[in-house]
Amino acid sequence: MYFVNAPFFLRWLYPKVTFNRSRKDKVLYLTFDDGPIPEITPFILDTLASYQIKGTFFCVGDNINKYPDLFHRTQREGHQVANHTYNHLKGWNTRDDAYLANIAECEELTKTSLFRPPYGRAKKSQLRRIYPSFEVVFWDVLSGDFDTKLSPEECFRNVVKHSKNGSIIVFHDNIKAIPRIRYTLPKAIEYFQSRGFTFDVLRPAMDI
Repeated sequence: MYFVNAPFFLRWLYPKVTFNRSRKDKVLYLTFDDGPIPEITPFILDTLASYQIKGTFFCVGDNINKYPDLFHRTQREGHQVANHTYNHLKGWNTRDDAYLANIAECEELTKTSLFRPPYGRAKKSQLRRIYPSFEVVFWDVLSGDFDTKLSPEECFRNVVKHSKNGSIIVFHDNIKAIPRIRYTLPKAIEYFQSRGFTFDVLRPAMDI
């Protein structure tokens, strides 16, 4: 089970976590988790380039080391890279010291103060030690592209139904997401652009 739209109780449980940016302007933030991988990250980069927009990529350190050319392309084309742990660890199942060390290993590669815990799950004891060094970013809208039971059309509807000014939208550059992100990403971009929205990267809150 997962929530497409971040519910109130999650925001209450994690008051220091970022779920969205300012609601004042018609700006959306496309984010991509788990890459880079050659099977889908190039398609995402090509799509963003064709619409002349930028996104934020929460990268897994192990994938950065496996596919450094893709990682450097992401940076070179003006996208924001961010930390998603080195081994895509689930915080709830990992000792605090091991989890923090894994984040630090990824940080050596991404060199960013933006962090998203894989699965959107981390212990409060871990988060307390992460907050001083990172802005922890969850999301406003979860596309569901990772859900193999979800049709591409349903994935698209998830995004357009729940997104609004300042929404942080999650897609995935992983194998499971391929059929849904190939359909939804360009269609959603066109939908929102036709309604006057623009897109931006997630800059660390301290830089805003």
